[in-house]
Amino acid sequence: MEQVMAQPSVLSQHLWWQHGVIYQIYPRSFQDSNGDGVGDLQGIIKRLDYLQWLGVDCVWLSPIFSSPMADFGYDISDYQGIHPLFGTMDDFDQLLDEVHNRGMKLLLDLVPNHTSDQHPWFLESKSSRDNPKRDWYIWHDGKKDGGLPNNWLSVFGGHAWEWDDTTQQYYYHAFLKEQPDLNWRNPEVQAAMMDVMRFWLDKGIDGFRVDVMWHMVKDAQLRDNPPFPGSTYDANDLIYDHYTPVYSTDQPEVHDIVRMMRAVTDEYDERVLIGEIYLPIHKLVTYYGQDNKGAHLPFNFQLLTLPWDAPQIAMAIDEYEGALPADGWPNWVLGNHDKPRISSRVGRAQAKVAALMLLTLRGTPTIYYGDEIGMRDVPIPMNEIVDPQGLNMPDLNVSRDPARTPMQWSSDINAGFSNHKPWLRLPFNSGRVNVDKQKEDEYSKLSFYRKLIQLRKKHAALNIGTYRPVYADPQLISYIRERGDEKFLIILNLSHRPAYFKPRQESFTGTILLGTEVERIGMVVEDIITLGGDEGLLVQLSNSK
Repeated sequence: MEQVMAQPSVLSQHLWWQHGVIYQIYPRSFQDSNGDGVGDLQGIIKRLDYLQWLGVDCVWLSPIFSSPMADFGYDISDYQGIHPLFGTMDDFDQLLDEVHNRGMKLLLDLVPNHTSDQHPWFLESKSSRDNPKRDWYIWHDGKKDGGLPNNWLSVFGGHAWEWDDTTQQYYYHAFLKEQPDLNWRNPEVQAAMMDVMRFWLDKGIDGFRVDVMWHMVKDAQLRDNPPFPGSTYDANDLIYDHYTPVYSTDQPEVHDIVRMMRAVTDEYDERVLIGEIYLPIHKLVTYYGQDNKGAHLPFNFQLLTLPWDAPQIAMAIDEYEGALPADGWPNWVLGNHDKPRISSRVGRAQAKVAALMLLTLRGTPTIYYGDEIGMRDVPIPMNEIVDPQGLNMPDLNVSRDPARTPMQWSSDINAGFSNHKPWLRLPFNSGRVNVDKQKEDEYSKLSFYRKLIQLRKKHAALNIGTYRPVYADPQLISYIRERGDEKFLIILNLSHRPAYFKPRQESFTGTILLGTEVERIGMVVEDIITLGGDEGLLVQLSNSK
């Protein structure tokens, strides 16, 4: 099937990030080019033709900057340098050119909440209490009785305050102690980070995904967080979820910072600012900002965090659509480097239904590398775990390693990822579940993803059209996507049992354009439509060209 695009005039009213498809790459795990078992920039360049073939419009890279790798790149020691594991700045410049030459965009991961404890800023800050950069981080005395400044906990377990013998104060770290939080109330910090953004935007990148955006500003009074309602954790467990982070995250002043970041982004043409924000819908949408001058796309993780339950998801979709500010553009995410893969959360069969949902809902979709071939979480033996979250809380089985394993390209040794032992192990079935095998199989997940992306590109109704819910019950979700004389009905069975689409107010007649079962393509359906378990249908309705 050759690449197809909607008429340029139809899409010209929308920016590329509104009608495009974003693809997240975890660089350590995409492709190794130099035989050290770790993915790198030249490896990504090698695989760009695949991404173009798949039909994605934008590549987002998890951090590639200089780092001691305490948290695999989310602890940055130089925001303007490339870690040698991934290559050089020349490699990055080549990657950017190669991406743009293929008509695609490139986003980088900005980590502004915290730095590495090896960053020159922090080394200065901790050198003495009167150092000019002391206030670039969050330092505080202990309580009079010698206790910690407050009860805030680290996301990775344990207290969020670390004692510094040299200056006899604590510093705050929302994650590892090797990741001290910056003090975003300091104008010098703000200016320095805006300069970091301009450095990469001047190079020509197309925008940023901003890590833990809702963490960036903390309560000025450092008040204790309240216990989570109904929490059964013992106070001595020091598990992050024991408290509700009402004072350590999502402070009102964060929106001023986001607005500042957006203003820098808007100094450049058609760049995008995406925020990582794990908050309920009514709080999430506030990150679009007053007059839509906040994040272009506050990441919507409803499909990542909700139970895979038709009524709950249908309600969340409608709530989200209703809560969006005027001109706020929606987005949807099924997977990322911090959460279990969609095939492991909902099962292999439902993962196909989930893909149909992701790529037909209104808004910008983000695909996590490997989901298009149905990669699952790989069981990592306990003695091979490297993720600090998993190492710090070994009894909770919260390691993120299983969702970060190398991309499965072929039946070759190490699945074509590397000719050396990979940094994380591959599954036993990688010789069977890989890109090369699925490219040749019209029934594969990869073929399904590609056809779906191409249909999305061909029919403007499927990417920039209106959304209208039709019907939901304990098994089904259904909705209409429409633009001009194009009208599509999407029906998704989120259960394993047969289901019946029986709308109460209207009847539909149309032709199945794509389904999770290839055999149904081209069939005409009308009125009550029967679906098998784990089945989804994309129906082009009659009177729709």
